[in-house]
Formats: sequence, structure tokens, C-alpha cells
Amino acid sequence: MPNTPAATSTAPPPRSPSPASGHPVGVSNDEFRDALSRLAAGVVLVTAREAPLDPDDPEGPAGEDVGMTATAFMSVSLDPPLVLVSVREGSRMDDLLDEQPLWAVSVLSESQRHVAGRFAMKGRISDRLLFEDIPYVRGEATGAPLVGGALATLECRTERRTQAGDHTLVIGRVLSAHVPGADGGPLTYFRGRYRQLG
Repeated sequence: MPNTPAATSTAPPPRSPSPASGHPVGVSNDEFRDALSRLAAGVVLVTAREAPLDPDDPEGPAGEDVGMTATAFMSVSLDPPLVLVSVREGSRMDDLLDEQPLWAVSVLSESQRHVAGRFAMKGRISDRLLFEDIPYVRGEATGAPLVGGALATLECRTERRTQAGDHTLVIGRVLSAHVPGADGGPLTYFRGRYRQLG
């Protein structure tokens, strides 16, 4: 049998992980963030109401409202109506939604950049102060704040929670959906900044 040269591979050699990434193979954290920042996303405010500290004491302190800005939010199913939101594992909202199955979503308008920024900032002030001067009504199905001026509001009940890396995917059944008739376009997030559509 004649000798034939071994086939040569044209594939690039395996990448060594970036020291900052912590990943044994593949993309670095910075590369991943940079690529996904090119995907424009709508911006929503996810809210939930904490249960009272002592439900048997009507005079006791009520639980706080909690809010979180999210761009990882999407519809999942029409029948039944399901949506999904991704929350950082171990965050205040993740802990609350682990105990409280009822929550709400306000789809923010382009004029509500200040709301998105307030609930996304690091080293946040107390949740009570975050809601202090923001107009809202309480959802009838969830008791969670629904932000005034939002393009749409949804009230949800958790159907499933799934761990996915450093986040929890929360799938909720939509209990109510309203379009209040707010003017303007949606608030979007693109390349690390809040933006208006168009």
C-alpha cells in the first residue's frame, strides 16, 4: 500500500481561555457581551410585592415592593399565554420570586429611561425609595406595581423556574394584559445604552 501524506487540518488551533473569562474553552466574557450588545432589546420593569412579615397580624408591617429593570424578557406561548424573564441568580428579585409566585411587567416607553436607569443601578437605595415618586397602580391579580405611562402591562403567575448558568429563567402564565394607550415608542437597549426606536 503506498504511503500517503497525513491529512492536514485547516481548522484553527484550540483557543486558550482569556484569563479574565474563567471559561475553559470558547468565548471570553468581553467577547460575549460585545456580540450580544448588538442585539437590540425592549426594556421592561419587573415588579413584585413582598408578603407581609406577619400575615396573621393586620397591623404589622407590610412587605415592600421590589422592582428590577430587564431586557431579557420574551413571549413564550400564546396558548396558554406564557412569558419568560431572566433574573440574576441570588438577586433580590430572584429570591423574592422564589417565594412569591405573583409578579408583573411594565413595558417601558421611550420617555421612561429614568425609570429603567433607577431600577438597574448598582448599589441601589431601598426599594421603598425607588418607587417613591413613580406613578403606579396595583395590579388586581398580583398586587404588584404597574407603572403609569407604560406601553403595556402584564400580570403573571410563575409556572416554572429553571437555573441557567448565573441566571434563573422564570416562566410565568399571563393573568392579565392591558395596553393603557400611552403615547410614544418603546424604550430599547442597544450597545450598552438606552435608546429610542428610529
